Amino acid sequence: MTTALGVITARSFIGEISTMFGLAEFNPSSERVSNFVKALCAQPGINCFDFLTAVTGKNCCLNASTIDFFLKNEPQPTSTKNFVHLGQTVRDGMIRKFDYGTNKNLAHYGEAKPPEYNLGNIPRDLPLFISYGGQDALSDSKDVETLLDHLKFHDVGKLHVQYVKEFAHADFIIGTTAKDIVFNKIVTFFKNQQ
Repeated sequence: MTTALGVITARSFIGEISTMFGLAEFNPSSERVSNFVKALCAQPGINCFDFLTAVTGKNCCLNASTIDFFLKNEPQPTSTKNFVHLGQTVRDGMIRKFDYGTNKNLAHYGEAKPPEYNLGNIPRDLPLFISYGGQDALSDSKDVETLLDHLKFHDVGKLHVQYVKEFAHADFIIGTTAKDIVFNKIVTFFKNQQ
């Protein structure tokens, strides 16, 4: 993750602090989270003037109406545990199962540290369409390339990889060109899997 806001949030153990205050849900629309984000945005090196860009990267293909629609419906709440797990992944730089702490990990996993997810266990014949962007600050190119390295022996015809150099995270969802560049290709890919 290359978004400064996301990295600072992860390295500040914000998810864990939220849990200590009894917050089971991380709701970006809530007053508590809104106040917290304002405080984060005041930190040196964080520019939240364009909040969507601060979180997702520089999107190329959004317009005012798509952003207004997006903000009416997003961002969606998630469990605080998901938020904590994301922070663990960012801090550790590894894709592991949830870290409960040494004692609980021993009880839960039989080892002190949570095990890494074995990406090699992804079935080789599972149809996968992976589309990623060169400007995405949440799911950056390096991370996607790591995933693709684990998929290098995937069955031919079952894996389609699309790289869109100018796209950031929100462009894939609400970009004015997403239908033509991404959605239609996803539909075609899965029709070809029948």
